[in-house]
Amino acid sequence: MTSPTTRRHPPGRPGRSERRVAGGEGRPRGHGHRATTPQPLPSTRLFWVYGLLCLALSGLAGRLVWLQVMQGDVLQSRARQIQTQSVKPLGTRRTIVDRVGRLVAIDEERYTLWAHPRYFSFPGDDTGLRRRPDEVMARLAAALGRPKEDLLREVQGRASGVKLLTNLDPQTAAKVKALEISGLDLEAYPQRVYPQGSLFANVVGFLNLERAPQAGLEQSRDSDLKRQETTFRMRRGGDGTPLPDGLQAGSLYGDDLRLQLTLDSRLQLVAQQAVAKQVKQWNAKRGVALVMDAKSGELLALASAPTYDPNRYWDYNPGMFREWSVQDLYEPGSTFKPINLAIALQEKAIQPNGTVNDVGQLTIGGWPIFNADRRANGVIDFPTVLQVSSNVGMVGAMSQLKRETFWRWLNTLGINDVPDTDLPGAVAGQLKSKEEFTAGAIEPATAAFGQGFSLTPLKLVQLHAMLANGGRLVSPHITRGLRSGDGLATTPGQTGIPLLDPKVTRQVVNWMETVVDKGTGKGIKIPRYRIGGKTGTAQKAHNGVYIPGARITSFVAILPVEQPRYVVLVVMDEPQGGNAYGSTVALPVARQIVEALLVLEKVPPSQPDRLNPRPQKARPQT
Repeated sequence: MTSPTTRRHPPGRPGRSERRVAGGEGRPRGHGHRATTPQPLPSTRLFWVYGLLCLALSGLAGRLVWLQVMQGDVLQSRARQIQTQSVKPLGTRRTIVDRVGRLVAIDEERYTLWAHPRYFSFPGDDTGLRRRPDEVMARLAAALGRPKEDLLREVQGRASGVKLLTNLDPQTAAKVKALEISGLDLEAYPQRVYPQGSLFANVVGFLNLERAPQAGLEQSRDSDLKRQETTFRMRRGGDGTPLPDGLQAGSLYGDDLRLQLTLDSRLQLVAQQAVAKQVKQWNAKRGVALVMDAKSGELLALASAPTYDPNRYWDYNPGMFREWSVQDLYEPGSTFKPINLAIALQEKAIQPNGTVNDVGQLTIGGWPIFNADRRANGVIDFPTVLQVSSNVGMVGAMSQLKRETFWRWLNTLGINDVPDTDLPGAVAGQLKSKEEFTAGAIEPATAAFGQGFSLTPLKLVQLHAMLANGGRLVSPHITRGLRSGDGLATTPGQTGIPLLDPKVTRQVVNWMETVVDKGTGKGIKIPRYRIGGKTGTAQKAHNGVYIPGARITSFVAILPVEQPRYVVLVVMDEPQGGNAYGSTVALPVARQIVEALLVLEKVPPSQPDRLNPRPQKARPQT
């Protein structure tokens, strides 16, 4: 029996100690593998590894060359698109001012308020905290002065991109910014504002909600009114800081140009109120008043009624957006008689001291011609022809002129031409062809007292300015051009094309003064001032047919007679009533305008004040 610590080996197998002796080299205990000798790697394997590495490096180098050389421009352009941002100009417009610098049209900054409820948070909130819309709207309502419920209704159930309000003024926008609420954005934009309201609407026009010009100077001078602005490119740095990109000299230039008008807002206000009052009183269709500087052609006032407010143009009929005194034709009637007498004097068909026989009524070519009062005035001189507004007397005077010569003068005066003016929409008048005019006696006869042809009120005031300035045909205009800074243009000197002899025009203006002193123009007589004038009451035609009972009444004034400078024309379309004449409807408006004009332009009196002589010093008593 063996002891527990003694282990027997199977027959033929040595024990551990015997195996160690048999091994002969005594390997370390615990290793069960035979030791191997390192063998050198084959050279072909090293070659393949080295070749693969070189091939990879060559491919990488080729890719770099392809990206940097072949696609460098394309990749750079893509990077620039991501890194840079173009800031487009707002599209602001230049300011419009009147002749003395008062604002007529200006761009003001307005804001649109956008809400993004998904980002709502207050200053100091932890990152990731989002406020409820009712919390934000409560604070916003206090700043805007609007009910919280109305604002909350707009954002309810919407995550982003909510237009809350538009047309916010800078003061209200500043209150919103002061809240510093995340998720509220203010987008600035310019808005055209007309501080004078309806005062200049008929000539300045307006911009619609898309800032597209729709009428008046805003449309005709659109290219001049667009402010010079540059598109800026901003590049963002690595930390997101915006940096200017490619700015050149002059890129930050501030355009301070303004369009200066010739119109005077003070005189314009007087004219518009007077015209509007008379249109209402006589239930007229419309009315207009024009005041022109006869030497330069500048219009100091161009007021019409009815008119509209360009700040709220959507409340008015689009037919009111056009200035009818520039675009609509009418037969001038008796206000054209001084022009015709000047033509006859120029051609020496009549003499300054000549006379005509007014028999009260004529029949020419089967057509009756008579005076408005149907009265015969007998043998009268030409001042009296104007004083009593004799149609028969004018036919007698102009019959001394050849028909061809008469037509040639009317054509030379530009009845058939569009006036050279900066007023938008100006149209040419209508004068029959030379063949039609000279074929019979009736056409020259009716043209003698201002009917049978048509023109615009603008054209008529231009022709009377020719009488006032010594025979020069000036261009009527309402702008003085673009001015920089606070500087204003001065009144230009005398311009125009000479057509009539100054002696002729002087004679006719003196005859017009007698109309104010003795004739139908007495209502405009102002003490200490010499004024020439002429009334007009003409039939109104439509499509070549006179409208029964429809009249156009007018009055034209030239002042001061000793040195003519200003022309005032008032035209009232279809006043109602049996007593509607140029002397009763148009003349009162002209008088109000003349009284204001004398004060504003500081016109000195023509004569000494004999009614109120200076008091003499009292002699000392002896």
